[in-house]
Amino acid sequence: MTTHPPFTGKVFVGTSVDGFIARTDGTIEWLTSRGNALDDYGFDAFIADIDTVVLGRATYEELLGFGPDMWPYGDRRIAVLSTRLETDDSRVTVYRDLDQLIAGLADSGASNVYVDGGQTIQTFLRAGLIHEITITTVPVLIGTGLALFGPLDSDVPLNHRSTKDLGAGIVQSTYTVAA
Repeated sequence: MTTHPPFTGKVFVGTSVDGFIARTDGTIEWLTSRGNALDDYGFDAFIADIDTVVLGRATYEELLGFGPDMWPYGDRRIAVLSTRLETDDSRVTVYRDLDQLIAGLADSGASNVYVDGGQTIQTFLRAGLIHEITITTVPVLIGTGLALFGPLDSDVPLNHRSTKDLGAGIVQSTYTVAA
C-alpha cells in the first residue's frame, strides 16, 4: 500500500487493561456503562479536526444500536469498509475493499481521517495508513474479547507524545507512528 497517503489516519479508541476493545460478541457495555466517570475523555476535541470517519461494518452496526440521538459524527463524511454491508443510510458510503476506499478518500479530499473498528484499524495499520494512535485505557479486565491489535507483517515503531491521567483510574496515551 502507499507509504504517502493523501490523508492523515488517526485512531482514538478505548481499551480494557488487557487490551480488548469489545467483548467477543462486539458489545462494549464495560466501557459505556462507566457513565460520567468517562466523560467524553477528549473525543470532542479529537473529532473537531476530523473531516472523514472510516468504520468497519461491526462498529457501524454497533453505533446504530445507540439510537439517532447518539450519532457521534455530526455531518462528517462516513465511509464503511465492508464486503457485505447493505444499507440505505444516506450518511454513509460503503466501500468493498481497501483500494476502493483509499481512492474514495482521495477523491473526496479527505485530510484528517478517524479510523475506528478493530479490524479496520488493523487493516489500516498493516497498510501503513495510521499516523497517530490515542488509546484510552479503562481500569477493567474483561478476560477475552476483540483485541485492538492483531498480527503485523513487521514491527510498527511508535513515538510517545503524551500520557494523561483522566481520573477514576483511566489513562490516555497518544503515539505517532515513526516514519
